[in-house]
Amino acid sequence: MARLEVAGTMVPDADWFLYGFVRKEAVITSQIEGTRATLQDVLTFEATKQSERPEDAQEVCNYIDALTYARGEMASPRGLPLTMRLLREAHKRLMRGVRGADKSPGEIRTSQNWIGGTRPGNGVYVPPPPDAVPEALSDLDRWMHGDDTLPPLVRAGLAHVQFESIHPFLDGNGRIGRLLVALLLEHWKLLSSPLLYLSLAFKRHQVEYYRRLTAVRTDGDWKGWTTYFLECVREAADDGVDTARSLFTLLNQDRQRLLRSKGATVPAIRLFDALPKQPIITAAGVIRRLRTSKPTAAKAIAALEAAKILRETTGRQRDRVYAYQGYLRLLTGDKE
Repeated sequence: MARLEVAGTMVPDADWFLYGFVRKEAVITSQIEGTRATLQDVLTFEATKQSERPEDAQEVCNYIDALTYARGEMASPRGLPLTMRLLREAHKRLMRGVRGADKSPGEIRTSQNWIGGTRPGNGVYVPPPPDAVPEALSDLDRWMHGDDTLPPLVRAGLAHVQFESIHPFLDGNGRIGRLLVALLLEHWKLLSSPLLYLSLAFKRHQVEYYRRLTAVRTDGDWKGWTTYFLECVREAADDGVDTARSLFTLLNQDRQRLLRSKGATVPAIRLFDALPKQPIITAAGVIRRLRTSKPTAAKAIAALEAAKILRETTGRQRDRVYAYQGYLRLLTGDKE
C-alpha cells in the first residue's frame, strides 16, 4: 500500500493515474453486479454521450459520481463525515436513472430482502429484518469512528463484511460496500486518493469472495475472510504499482516522441498532456478543452495521429472519435 501511495505521488500530475484508476474500479465493481460495460465503453460514453451499452455505461458513470461526491464531502470542512448518511447520499447518486432507480435510492430498506432464490425461504442469504437495520447501521457507524486496536486495513475489510451482511438497501449494496472500503482507506489515511482498484482482485477470485462472506455469516470465520481480503489488497496494490510504473514510462516516451516530431506545436503538446484525464476525445471536445479554433484542434489531433499516439476508432468521415490506445491497453491489461 505504501508503494502504491508513492507511485501516485511521483508524477507531475496525480490525475495522470487517478482518472483511469477510478474508472477502472468503477467498471469492475459494476461488472461484479452483472454490468457488461467495458472501460472503453465508459470513456467513449463520457466523450460522446454514445455507447453500444448506454444503460450499463451510465451505471458505471453513476458510481464515479457517487465516489466523487463522497470524497468531496469528506474533504470539505463543512461536508458530511464518513457515516451512513453519507453512504445514503452516495447511494442516491449511484442509482439515479438506471436499473434499480425504482428501489428507493438513498433510503434504508423497510422490507425484507434476500440474496439468491425466489423468496426468503429459499434464499442463499437472508439479511436482518428491516426493523433491525437502523440499529445495526448505528453500531457500524460507532465502530468505524471509535477506538480499536486492529490495524486500519483489517478494519476496512471487516466493515465491508458487516455492511454487506446488513444489506441496508434494496439494490446496489455490493457497489456501496466496496466503495466504503475505498473511502475508509482515505479516511484512515492509508491512501491519499483512490488508487487501489480492489474490485479486480475480488472479480478474479469471485467464487472465493462469496464463499468467504458466507463463512463469516454461517461459521463466524472472520479470520478466513481477513486473510482473503488482505491477499486481495496485496494483489491489487501490486497491480496498481505495476500499472502506474508502465503508464509513467509510456507517457514520458510518447511525450518525447511528440516533441521530436514535425507537428510538435504548443496546442499538440497541450492536447497530449490532457490525454491521461481524457484518453478518448472528439474534435469538439478538443476545441472546448484547449479553448481554441476548429483548424487548430484538427492540426493538434493530426500531429498526435502522425506520432502514433492517437488512433481514430470509428472509420467515419464525420463525428470521429480518437483513442489513446497505448494508455488504454496498459490500463486494462491482459490480466483483466
